[in-house]
Amino acid sequence: MRIVGGAFRGLKLAELGQGDAAAHLRPTTDRVREAVFNLLINGNHGNPVPNACVLDLFAGTGALGLEALSRGADRAVFIDNGSKSLELIRSNAARARVMDRVEIRRGDATGLGKNAGPPCGLVFLDPPYAKRLGEKAVISALEGGWIAPDAMIVWEEALPPEIPAPLVLIDQRKYGDSIVSLAKIQERG
Repeated sequence: MRIVGGAFRGLKLAELGQGDAAAHLRPTTDRVREAVFNLLINGNHGNPVPNACVLDLFAGTGALGLEALSRGADRAVFIDNGSKSLELIRSNAARARVMDRVEIRRGDATGLGKNAGPPCGLVFLDPPYAKRLGEKAVISALEGGWIAPDAMIVWEEALPPEIPAPLVLIDQRKYGDSIVSLAKIQERG
């Protein structure tokens, strides 16, 4: 796995190796990450990446959040509950030399609690497939003040997710076994 664009383009990320079988790591492939960022940057939804605070839920290797930092995001908060994942995120952030721009937290993305920092304008979530944990995580993030009112949510799943209110689906694409959904908070009007 490598960073596919931006300032860190070509940076080789830490190998998963045999890893921890219980961790169920399924990193977003380079091809899907490139497609997602092309959609974000070149799509007709406004580019949410520059200067963003990124929230990477079920962060795994941290590749999505690091890709955003490579492409101009200011900082990233990575949340995962796996020890192998946290080790990989730390290693990858160190390789990218961005430890001063990241916060790495061990925690359950479905029970985030209250956010003490600023809300994030770009949210990635790549939950374990077919367990409906993404819906719980989004609700938790909304209730805890983790998501800014104008945030873009990028949700990778095996099946189309059930987008909870007040979010609305604005785009959805299929890449191999993955469905990537873009959602935003519905504008009041």
